[in-house]
Amino acid sequence: MTHTSVQKTGLPAQSLLHTRFQVGDFLDCYRVASTLPPREAAGIIVDFPGWARWLVALRNLITAPFGLMADGPDSADKLGLFPVELETDSEVIAGFNDRHLDFRVSVLSTGGHVHLATWVHPNKIGGRLYLAAIMPFHIMIARNALARVAGHTAPPPDGLAEK
Repeated sequence: MTHTSVQKTGLPAQSLLHTRFQVGDFLDCYRVASTLPPREAAGIIVDFPGWARWLVALRNLITAPFGLMADGPDSADKLGLFPVELETDSEVIAGFNDRHLDFRVSVLSTGGHVHLATWVHPNKIGGRLYLAAIMPFHIMIARNALARVAGHTAPPPDGLAEK
């Protein structure tokens, strides 16, 4: 699967994820051409391929002795492991706070693009060390997720489908 269509970009100004950002936080954003609505794109994003599920399982095994969450907190509305915090017509934000860091992911659909942003607020040195250790894997998973989004097209609006 090619990632050539995935671009690193700034977080669009209309994203509600901006309200969380503080000095010292991590924030990255990637985008791909797509007209999928955010919830549909998010469903594709959290449907990890086998190699990414294996990495998550390895992460859970390594971090279990430190008391980090493996499945995220219980919630009536989740995307994969992530409880949905906010949803609008153009954006869905999901994530949770853990001992080592607080994080949220945003899937924003605007202007013919789907943006995938990750915000992280490390809690002390443990959060910073964890973030540094997972960063290469985070980038691979985020870019792969958006490449998979690019492979899907939105259905035509009602009434425009071929009969």
